[in-house]
Amino acid sequence: MKRMILSDFLKTNRDYFEDYVTRSVYNSNAIEGSALSYADTYAIVFKDDSFKISAKPREIYEAINHKYALNFVIDNINNPLDERFIISVAKIINKNINEIDGFRNSDVFIRGAEHIPPKKELIYNKMLYFIDNYNNAKYDSIFSKVAFNHIEFEKIHPFADGNGRTGRLLINYELLRNNITPSIIPLEDRSKYFEFLKNSDISGFADYLESLSKAEKQRIDKFNI
Repeated sequence: MKRMILSDFLKTNRDYFEDYVTRSVYNSNAIEGSALSYADTYAIVFKDDSFKISAKPREIYEAINHKYALNFVIDNINNPLDERFIISVAKIINKNINEIDGFRNSDVFIRGAEHIPPKKELIYNKMLYFIDNYNNAKYDSIFSKVAFNHIEFEKIHPFADGNGRTGRLLINYELLRNNITPSIIPLEDRSKYFEFLKNSDISGFADYLESLSKAEKQRIDKFNI
């Protein structure tokens, strides 16, 4: 039997595409504090006028931007992770909200976190090192790779806004380019997710992402009839 290419399946199976995109957008934005409901998220990203939506402009842009950023990631999974790719994802995430043209040029703080991201003047070199390490270091598994690099990315916090959303998209960029089922971190696991980041728990986070990927594979099987 021919092996299924997940990125192709995402593009060609309309039902799963809508399901996956809606869950990805809803959960990632909700983790960051968006109050949009799941139904509102679907209506916004797929332009379903049968729903009456009441939402803040920022939340609407966050949903639309996340869909376009996700499409961009899927369309570019065969391209290497480099500075231009990362900035492109972040620019889409921040469009019409907090427009950016590159890595941050101001100092930032993460609400509710003890960790203080590096000073603005250190960001460029830290991201060059991040990209080199991402592409050349040896890892125990793909899940160890994405867990380690996601934690490092969030520590650096290279952008003025949208770091969490961008970082979570990069997780699935790496999984999909290796034809591994993507992982969607659900809102109900928000505290668990932040604990992995806070404690730099690479092993625990890798196992968690792998469990989410396995659950997503079971969901895909229901669409792949």
